[in-house]
Amino acid sequence: MLGIRLIRLVNTIHELARLNLQFGCTVEPTVAERPVVKHSEYLKAARVVQSAARSVIHSNSSSTQPEVITDSGERVPFDFLVITTGSTYTGPSTEAERIKFYEDEKESVLVIGGGPVGIEFVGEIVTDFPDKKVTLVHSGERVLEFLGNKASEKTHKWLKSEKVELILNDRIEVENLTGPDYVTKNGDAYQGRCTLRVHWKARRIWLKETDLAHLLDENDRLKVDTNMRLEGVPNVFAVGDITNTKEIKQGYLALNQAAVVVENIKKLFKAPKAPKLAGYKPLASPLGVVSLGRCEAVAQLPLVTLVGRFPGMI
Repeated sequence: MLGIRLIRLVNTIHELARLNLQFGCTVEPTVAERPVVKHSEYLKAARVVQSAARSVIHSNSSSTQPEVITDSGERVPFDFLVITTGSTYTGPSTEAERIKFYEDEKESVLVIGGGPVGIEFVGEIVTDFPDKKVTLVHSGERVLEFLGNKASEKTHKWLKSEKVELILNDRIEVENLTGPDYVTKNGDAYQGRCTLRVHWKARRIWLKETDLAHLLDENDRLKVDTNMRLEGVPNVFAVGDITNTKEIKQGYLALNQAAVVVENIKKLFKAPKAPKLAGYKPLASPLGVVSLGRCEAVAQLPLVTLVGRFPGMI
């Protein structure tokens, strides 16, 4: 970017596309080989560092070069840093392993987490494989807790109508388990040959070991100002679920935040001393659309909450 060392830990658009491809491969095994794409094929002008970020060194001193240290030990200096950390994928890592995994796991699915991603994943499974046994375990009192009670109730009824076994107010810690049998905190056992863990906290743990740890709030989200910059850190931005913006966490809002960040980095490049930066306004009304399979969805709109094919067209 015109000589600016701009690091994107996870590019929002590419991360959303990657997650969608992984989910699609799991529920549509016949297309498992098609989505294997090299990063270099779609990031033509970027240098891709294929490693997890483990530390961020930031200093206001002009003598210290800010940098990210990766899991492999590489030190990557930056002028601007954009943190858009997505969910952690814990499945097979190599191309051959992924293809075999997506084609073999056809018997039962255990989904851990009843947020929007977990619900969308369940919807795709029951649509494409109506005979597959699906169990959803969620630690909260209702699914889709970021939406209102009506949206949760309608989604609950839809899941029951699709014969999904729904377990609420319970959790499964799967970090050290290999399956296919999993025991919940309440002592109940569930089986899943294919297990998808969908929760958001673990992906922010690495930040606690960095110079940015003091900017994490009580929910382990980064504190940002109206310009999407970390509070008191003028050259580090954050976008998406990692931020503490007071709104629901959905992809289309992350894209709106990303547009603000791109505009502000351009302004800082042109006038680094006193630019008039763009501001981001969080969504005031609780709006949200979560797909339920290929054709249906649940939609919470300003005046009404709907479920079925009509919101699926939104």
